[in-house]
Amino acid sequence: MAKLVECVPNFSEGRRPEVVAQILDTIKGVEGVRVLDASTDASHNRAVVTFLGEPGPVKNAAFLAAARAAELINMEEHQGAHPRIGATDVIPFIPIGESTMEECVELARELGREIGYKLGIPVYLYEAASTRPERKNLSAVRKGEYEGLKTAITRPERQPDFGPPHLHPTAGATAVGARPPLVAYNINLGTADVAIAKAIAKSIRGSSGGYPSIKALGVMLEDRQVAQVTINVCNYKEVSLHRVFETVKTEAARYGVNVIGSEIVGLLPMEALLDAADFYLRLEGFSLNQVLEKRLLDQ
Repeated sequence: MAKLVECVPNFSEGRRPEVVAQILDTIKGVEGVRVLDASTDASHNRAVVTFLGEPGPVKNAAFLAAARAAELINMEEHQGAHPRIGATDVIPFIPIGESTMEECVELARELGREIGYKLGIPVYLYEAASTRPERKNLSAVRKGEYEGLKTAITRPERQPDFGPPHLHPTAGATAVGARPPLVAYNINLGTADVAIAKAIAKSIRGSSGGYPSIKALGVMLEDRQVAQVTINVCNYKEVSLHRVFETVKTEAARYGVNVIGSEIVGLLPMEALLDAADFYLRLEGFSLNQVLEKRLLDQ
């Protein structure tokens, strides 16, 4: 397999499809890049795009997309349930095939430097690309969100890795990193009490003593008046989707609340879903090789 890199930028726009379409057109216009998925959420006011290609074209597409987002999205007017610091909130690189995490780290740092100094957008490196241990976790980079970072960025400990020591006037800041595949997984509760979602999120996230590879927040979906536990499953092999789901369901029951649905944002490895199917169907002796599509792909 060729050296491929997956890129999953998140843009702070989920309510204006024409804006998302223009950003997508920018990415699609780069030769050697293939857009695999694009999803938007109006409550989060966010778009998640997944594209793939060899390192050079992928980095170029990410840069051009960030530049286009800076032209189209004004963070002074942005509101949404999801934490964010900029028009292009986050750009992670994920190694695929023969590419390595080290190569993705170098790619992230090169892109961060370009965005910082060519676009005038402050850039924070996170996860495997971070140069400071306290910035490895994306939530630490996003602390205070766009509004809080306006003043926090002036403090020595919040200075960006690249770019100016102040937010771009409309595009804010951007986090660029390298990481393994994760699953963005949201669970909706049968209540409008966001305090319950926040309590459940605290009980499962690693930083609060829950599952070590889980990041979670409680947010309110205003358009539906539904509280949501929004989750990043950073290592689905360590903590499976069904374990996360069952834990949230159990915690919700303590408050007399039901789980009314869940959703996957963007793409996920097939294995993550098959693990859940294996669990709920109580399969005996099941193997991934029994999946028709996998056998076809392996030929």
